[in-house]
Amino acid sequence: MAIHDSNLAAPVRLYVLDGGRINQVGSREFGFAEGALSSEMFTPCFLVVHPRGTLLWDTGEIPDHALNGDGTPTHLRAYTVTQPLLPQLAAIGYRPGDITRLALSHYHNDHVANANAFAGSVWITQRAEREAMFARSPDFARNGPIAPQRSSYSALEHAETILLEGEDHDVFGDGSVVIKFTPGHTPGHQSLFVRLAHTGPVLISGDLYHYTQELFRAADFVNHASNGITSRSRAMIERFVQEEGAQIWIQHDAAHGATLKKAPEYYA
Repeated sequence: MAIHDSNLAAPVRLYVLDGGRINQVGSREFGFAEGALSSEMFTPCFLVVHPRGTLLWDTGEIPDHALNGDGTPTHLRAYTVTQPLLPQLAAIGYRPGDITRLALSHYHNDHVANANAFAGSVWITQRAEREAMFARSPDFARNGPIAPQRSSYSALEHAETILLEGEDHDVFGDGSVVIKFTPGHTPGHQSLFVRLAHTGPVLISGDLYHYTQELFRAADFVNHASNGITSRSRAMIERFVQEEGAQIWIQHDAAHGATLKKAPEYYA
């Protein structure tokens, strides 16, 4: 069923923030022939501004405190960050204390680098994801091959939390911003649906996909916790966006990311 609410008090705004780049990505990791996909990924974060509060979605690849102090790009493994996250937020008028809600697509370290800065926000997460994040030892059979890097998000353990039981969540109660449960990449992976008055509905994929070429294709990625579960989540989301007439934004896709307007510009 389509989600509709025509009584929003003010337009929802969606800002795209630069969380970094990933280089040296190999196509074969995703089940494609070598060279079929770009070797670069974009890692955006998103700020949703709603009349009833704010939601920050994902927090970047490298924490601000670890970036070069002279403004030059910082390189860490395959990550490159050129802009710290908190100053990007400050430039559009938001400090960490102004972010009322935080949601992470999943716990992998390229999405959680600055999460500790938002421990004063209400954290919205799936129970399965939280359990994986704070387990005493990694459960690779269930959670996939990437171990949680707890230092990036340790402050969330005691944050006020909305704990979801493998379910969608209407963030502001009016259908305009909905967290979609899309497990498979990690046990509690989430995607984000935003209904915008002028742009129209948008589905932000998290790591359900990494490239546009993966749409309408079974998952085949070495770092999914489960390719089968990811494939089922994809099929559900593909039906959902067709029913909603929504755009799907592949969060890591560098070619698509280059077309998005970045903060301080926004979508409404």
